[in-house]
Amino acid sequence: MNTFGKMFKFTTFGESHGPMIGCVVDGVPSKISLDEAYIQKFLDKRKPNSSRFTTTRNEADKVKIVSGVFEGMTTGTPIALLIENSDARSKDYDKIKETIRPSHADFTYFAKYGIRDYRGGGRASARETAMRVAAGAIARKILGDNIKIKAYITQIGKHKISRERFSLDAVDTNPFFCPDLGIIKTFEDYLDDVRKRGMSVGAMVEVVVDGVPVGLGNPVYGRLDADIASALMGINAAKGVEIGDGMAVAGMEHSENVDEIRCNLNKPFKAEFLSNHAGGMLGGISTGQRIIARVAFKPTPSSPCPFKSIETTGREVNVKTEGRHDPCVGIRGVPVVEAMMANVLADHYLNWKAYL
Repeated sequence: MNTFGKMFKFTTFGESHGPMIGCVVDGVPSKISLDEAYIQKFLDKRKPNSSRFTTTRNEADKVKIVSGVFEGMTTGTPIALLIENSDARSKDYDKIKETIRPSHADFTYFAKYGIRDYRGGGRASARETAMRVAAGAIARKILGDNIKIKAYITQIGKHKISRERFSLDAVDTNPFFCPDLGIIKTFEDYLDDVRKRGMSVGAMVEVVVDGVPVGLGNPVYGRLDADIASALMGINAAKGVEIGDGMAVAGMEHSENVDEIRCNLNKPFKAEFLSNHAGGMLGGISTGQRIIARVAFKPTPSSPCPFKSIETTGREVNVKTEGRHDPCVGIRGVPVVEAMMANVLADHYLNWKAYL
């Protein structure tokens, strides 16, 4: 299960400490302008060591297009992308090559396959998400400029943004991808302390999409909301996904959750929604409203503090993880959330176009 999508598809490969990572993207229409510089600007938002609040692993994440593009245009054939790993330090993991790190994928990978790449988590590492971001850049080309995707941090640890100070224009002006400039100093002081103690914290990432046409998605199976939830939940360290009002609906009455409709001659079916509790989808199909989703990321499960665990031999041990890790993996999760949203929408967009 290394392949995403039905009509817009990509397969990723490579490990955290292998020679390279890459992906092959298929289903891209021909004659779409595409070059490495366009993809690179999205990768630069995700790359490590971009601020003192991310891992110090120093990877340039320079992408190379090796097929599927000729003279700056897609040819309709598979697009292969490669990124070399240049700053892997596998020796950091030599001491724990027989040890199962708690809260990592070590146990499940070893139990399932009988072998695991202990160097930085191997295939289970979030390093793989660089290729999802690269694929997401191509997906945005399919969607066009009218569909706009923006993700941002709304919470780090126990500290939440103020919606009264919310501004999408602020997101790209700070290292936290945060829409509330008033909380930046709090985030800085908090993560400086977390980093100095060798700890990590969780985060909440919200993503909004404007310009989605009515009709993306399918009833019953192949629902747009279900595919979005699956794609976002599939990001490393994601532990919860909600759409629209999300988990809050459990405490609501119908009058608090209904999205009433009036007439608007400028919209399909003359529909004008008076609210958006549903998050832009009903019955698994897009309504034309803003799509809203949130992803909760857990703390990076690596720590210099010893925790109880076992070795692959079955011996009980106390383990502490050395190496370079994000004090808050949710920060670099922001561009990954955007990318996976783009990938789902591109897949459904091509399916929708086939119906027209």
